[in-house]
Amino acid sequence: MNKRKIIKASALISALSGVVILSASTWPIIEYQLVDAQNYQTLLTPLSLEKFNAQNPTDYTKASNWFPDASQNVDFNSPKVTYYTLSIPKLRIENASVAIGGEDLSKSLVQYPGTALPGKRGNAVIFGHSILPIFYNPKNYMAIFSTLPTLRNGDEIFINYDGVNYKFVVEEVYEIFPSDIQILEQDPSDSFITLVTCTPPGDPRNPKRLIVKARVVS
Repeated sequence: MNKRKIIKASALISALSGVVILSASTWPIIEYQLVDAQNYQTLLTPLSLEKFNAQNPTDYTKASNWFPDASQNVDFNSPKVTYYTLSIPKLRIENASVAIGGEDLSKSLVQYPGTALPGKRGNAVIFGHSILPIFYNPKNYMAIFSTLPTLRNGDEIFINYDGVNYKFVVEEVYEIFPSDIQILEQDPSDSFITLVTCTPPGDPRNPKRLIVKARVVS
């Protein structure tokens, strides 16, 4: 009798554990759609969704796959790779490396080739990987932008480039599809940075891109 009770208890514990694990994996995606995504201006269109579905890449550790329309004639594999650092106090990101050239998002953040350098007039576009927020680790480049959706207007971002410290303040947070490449455009009116990651965090399809745009503070 006791053996049967132990077997039943073990089966019940296993079933409950499975439910907990499944919930922990799917709830962040559902929560993002119900809560976080409602805070953002959206630039998503049916046409961009249709175009994305027709050519959805799968290896998101390669920065060139994030905006395939714009990346066809761009050289990510520069022979000379240099770095600067990025910090976001709200997300506990401190002195994260940003590669200028190269495209391996498992080893660093990556600045999109041809976009302006930080502190210069124009728009520095920086890619970072994300996974389920419960596995967030600001020192792990595979998880570094997992909590990027929690940024809001007014939050601060710091960049140290070539020995100069710059402070940027978030002005816009919104979503797009990978076929919407206007975020790569340059604005010579001031110095901007644009942070990009896949959303919803942890969704294996990674159907959208979260955009955080910030302006330099003199």
